Amino acid sequence: RSGCLSDFLGSKDETKKNRFLGGKYVRKLENDYKKFYNVKHAISVNSWTSGLEIAVGALDLEPGDEIIVPTWTMCASASAILRWNAIPIFADIDKKTFCIDPNIIEKLITNRTRAIIVVDIFGLSSDVDKIKKIANKHNLKIISDNAQAPFSFYKKKLAGTHFDIGGFSLNTHKHIQTGEGGVLVTNNKYLAKKMQMLRNHGEAVVSKKNKKILINMIGGNYRMTELTAAIAIAQLKKLKKIVNKIQSNSKIFSQKLSKLRGLDVPYIPTDQTHSYYMYAIKINEKITKVKKDKIFRELRKHNFDFIENGYILVHTLPMYEKKIAYGKKGFPWNLNKRKINYKKNICKNANYLQKNSIILIQMTKYDFSRADVNYICGIFLKVWKKLKIQK
Repeated sequence: RSGCLSDFLGSKDETKKNRFLGGKYVRKLENDYKKFYNVKHAISVNSWTSGLEIAVGALDLEPGDEIIVPTWTMCASASAILRWNAIPIFADIDKKTFCIDPNIIEKLITNRTRAIIVVDIFGLSSDVDKIKKIANKHNLKIISDNAQAPFSFYKKKLAGTHFDIGGFSLNTHKHIQTGEGGVLVTNNKYLAKKMQMLRNHGEAVVSKKNKKILINMIGGNYRMTELTAAIAIAQLKKLKKIVNKIQSNSKIFSQKLSKLRGLDVPYIPTDQTHSYYMYAIKINEKITKVKKDKIFRELRKHNFDFIENGYILVHTLPMYEKKIAYGKKGFPWNLNKRKINYKKNICKNANYLQKNSIILIQMTKYDFSRADVNYICGIFLKVWKKLKIQK
């Protein structure tokens, strides 16, 4: 009805509206996120992949710099690093939380390390205190990829707000969604300004006097539309209710599935909450005497399209294995004097879980009723009995 689907201007706007920062609904959404997450700045984008790219771009990296990132994540968490000619250094995960293992991080730091990307995988926050201690010691920035864990808490503070930059996805299968979209949050004025510029052709508006902000100022069109922002405003109001329902369903899963031999339900530290993008179960093959893959196939026979047999290990993708991204001569890896190792066995915990242990139940893509959850638990029990795991 407004007749305006986007109100961005990709150049300087000297009027009071300053359309370089977007229109009415984009600004309202950003203001709502600032209030909801109690942060100073929120920047909307047309996808969370875009968000990751401008978050990394805001760090003033030099080509060949290194950023540590867990292998157990969606591939955009790592490709956003390559986007700025930097090098991803893959870290293993903690077997209990599936998040980046803080005990591994310090071993991966070199004189070229500039930042850490933590991924709050499946709905649980990374270990904030340990990671911040490491980052402060080595003067590193931290980006929190909170795409899968909105409205989860670490020590009474919302995940995604503890570090230099955090962000949330509005992709179609997330807790709340607009089809595509994302929002970044930060309390750092400089980082906020730089991300706003990178979102919207910043090279067209940057001042000649400010040489620092010119670093990596290769802007793009990562702008959210007014229509998407209006949907996101309505969606944010539903987030608490959606997460609460998923948590309630997950509690039933944990109560019933924990009774099955050789099956471990998700671990939640006492000072955290879990928003369960995925409900991750671990199979202990030594106890079940049945391979995880066989259990998965039996579950799939019951039209269980909502379960997945493991998760992606980004460091094993061909682009990283062969170190071919820009051209065919190994750029940007050839900027670094040391040899970067992307062999499959560098992340032993992730490799083991993927091959021998993990099965995932998609929680946000499906609106499970309590009856659905009880039925699914019943099928798990039938499969355990059929395979003679449960005696």
